[in-house]
Amino acid sequence: MLKIKLSKQSVKFIQKLTPKHQQQIALKIQEIRTKKGSHDSKQLKNSPYFRADVGEYRVIYEIEDDTILLVILIGKRNDDDVYKKLSRK
Repeated sequence: MLKIKLSKQSVKFIQKLTPKHQQQIALKIQEIRTKKGSHDSKQLKNSPYFRADVGEYRVIYEIEDDTILLVILIGKRNDDDVYKKLSRK
């Protein structure tokens, strides 16, 4: 099972959400953690990162050395804001 690390930006984003959305994202992260991926995960083009959809949100993550699940970014998926933030990193 993978060890989870959340970026500061991800933690701040999750804290601003409603409890329902927080739980949905937590369940998706647990699914990724236990299965080393998700059935709806896709690798981003020209990037080591993967993305998974959670309702109206997108979780951007990376699996390092098959031991660490690093959640890079979480954001709304319908306005491409998450990708704009990712390109600034």
